[in-house]
Amino acid sequence: MPKNKSHKGLAKRIKVTKSGKIRFGRPHSRHLKSNKSGVQVQSYRKKGHARSGDIRALSKLLFRPLLSQEQSELREAQREIAVTA
Repeated sequence: MPKNKSHKGLAKRIKVTKSGKIRFGRPHSRHLKSNKSGVQVQSYRKKGHARSGDIRALSKLLFRPLLSQEQSELREAQREIAVTA
């Protein structure tokens, strides 16, 4: 039985955080910045997080369970509720 291998092209472009969220560099941020506004160029410096619509496809490519930004925030809120209760 062959082993499951993660998609190496995707693995090089993203980072999976300890909590299972996906971080990646923003697209369209490499060159041709002269026609973009300063606010837009500044937003390219921040790392993006994968949204819930992309998680299913990404987890299939990487062969591991992943969390979206929304799922992580929801899980964190539930933990706070459990601690206070």
